[in-house]
Amino acid sequence: MKTTVLPSARADILKQIGYLIDLGLNPVADRFLEAVRMAIDHVSNTPHAGSPRPMKNRRLLGLRTWSIGGFDEIKLYYLVTDDELVVLRVLHGRRDIEGILEA
Repeated sequence: MKTTVLPSARADILKQIGYLIDLGLNPVADRFLEAVRMAIDHVSNTPHAGSPRPMKNRRLLGLRTWSIGGFDEIKLYYLVTDDELVVLRVLHGRRDIEGILEA
């Protein structure tokens, strides 16, 4: 299955890494990046493993989430089609996910 990580998701990842580095937590930033890679690999191989997340916007029907290992409050938000997995965002679960994804 083809996997696409949208620029918005890449920006989310880089923002989190930058935040951790700003705090002087370089080893944690490295672990975060590796955990994101592993999470994306996992959902690419088992795309329906993520929890479905009901959304009002039809464009987001079928949205799924998967926690980043070791950073459980941060989740991948992705869609699955017949031949592609699209990572939309990588966000902390306490944010206004619906508002962010609908923007």
